Amino acid sequence: MSANYTKSKLPPFSLLDEPQLTFSPDDRSLDVNPLRGLDRYSAYSSSSFPSYTPALRIATLGPSSGWKKLPALIDTLRSNHGPSDRKEYVPKFRGFERVFGIPLIAAQTAAAHIKWPDNLSSLGPDGPPHNRLLHALRDGMNRLSLHRDQFDVVLVHLPDAWQVAFRASGFDAHDMLKALGAAHSIPTQVINDGVFNFGFKASLAWRLSIALYVKAGGIPWKLAPLPGVPENTAYIGLAYALRGNPQDAHYVTCCSQVFDADGGGMQFVAFEARDPVKNVEEARRNPFLSRSDMRAVLARSLNLYQSRNGGLLPRRLVVHKTTSFKAEELEGALDALSAVPEVECVEVASSPGWRGVWLKQSRIAGRRSDPDGYPVPRGIVLQRSGVSALVWVAGNAPRASSRGDFYQGGKSIPRPISLIRYAGGGTMELTALEALALTKMDWNNDALYDPVPVTIRYSQRLARTIANVPTLPGKAYPYRLFM
Repeated sequence: MSANYTKSKLPPFSLLDEPQLTFSPDDRSLDVNPLRGLDRYSAYSSSSFPSYTPALRIATLGPSSGWKKLPALIDTLRSNHGPSDRKEYVPKFRGFERVFGIPLIAAQTAAAHIKWPDNLSSLGPDGPPHNRLLHALRDGMNRLSLHRDQFDVVLVHLPDAWQVAFRASGFDAHDMLKALGAAHSIPTQVINDGVFNFGFKASLAWRLSIALYVKAGGIPWKLAPLPGVPENTAYIGLAYALRGNPQDAHYVTCCSQVFDADGGGMQFVAFEARDPVKNVEEARRNPFLSRSDMRAVLARSLNLYQSRNGGLLPRRLVVHKTTSFKAEELEGALDALSAVPEVECVEVASSPGWRGVWLKQSRIAGRRSDPDGYPVPRGIVLQRSGVSALVWVAGNAPRASSRGDFYQGGKSIPRPISLIRYAGGGTMELTALEALALTKMDWNNDALYDPVPVTIRYSQRLARTIANVPTLPGKAYPYRLFM
């Protein structure tokens, strides 16, 4: 019995420290909780942002039924609100200007506020509902583009009553709006009816305010330097999709998002593969690129990094994607990145099928341990081999709490992500620390962490948009246009 136990025994685990966020370029204003850091120190770009955006100006686009509610929503973001949910994590919201250092105002020109009729059938020419909505979105973006210097972000209200028009074969209203906005360099924030009735005002204000600030070009926080991570490290997230109808698609679309060492996103590359898929059935399960296509997309990604860093190459480059790296892809990656001293290619899988329970010493005689009232700590690393590890990015994070333990979501037993390294060296703990830290860099919400690193989350969102909008040109875009 004991021999069998020895064979099945898992290796010892390690616990990583919660990564710090920085709220100033000098890296002195630190906190692990993004909301608490914003409340204490203001935003990372608060000292420079007002010089080119003295006020964040909101344009509006939506039906007349929600027109009177939009000013009240903006007033909610300007006001103080005490937390009424997640009280151990969410601090008091002290108003947009107090947090970000600039006022939030409505665009001053009437042309930046477009009112639609309430009746979906009145939106555009005859046709199915989604065609009418598409016509209204395209017309609205075209009209707003004529006054682009009068606003910073467009608030777009899509009411629940129009849900019949939100999706159709080859059409997704959200993705189409983002693509139309990108064509005019117009960032958009979509809201539905639920926003007007959401009861947790502090959480609503934090979430929406951060999104608007980022879409206007602001930086709320960055990652503080990670112990052991070399300077001039960069990260690339890859996601693939079959563009158009998956049943007859023969070309893979690859989306590549580039990040600095501090987790700040640059632009992303939408790349249409030139080599046709040889096995369509396999590509539906696990899309992949040929050697030449991988070389091309990573060469373009590397060029984005160099253009932002005065032509300098990164000292180390880490490539993430959710599926295994085929031999052809590894060869293409190493071809494109041959001038980079250190290259890592890492598969990040979010559903490995594992679970973990945190045990504590039992107070009952004769029992060695009992399950704790909280899950495993966030940051647990269980190394399975020299190139493979499980990392619990979800879990108990007491350092982010104002009063003891904190488990985001508060439900279910957290599952880890699985990391498998196909190229590169160094310890898996460092690879795990980077993945853990990058879960804190999704600027599109107010959570402590995302279930996957931002390299994966952003590239997945972008790949989905690109797949749903075949007409989107394959060039570089700032991610804030697609948030």
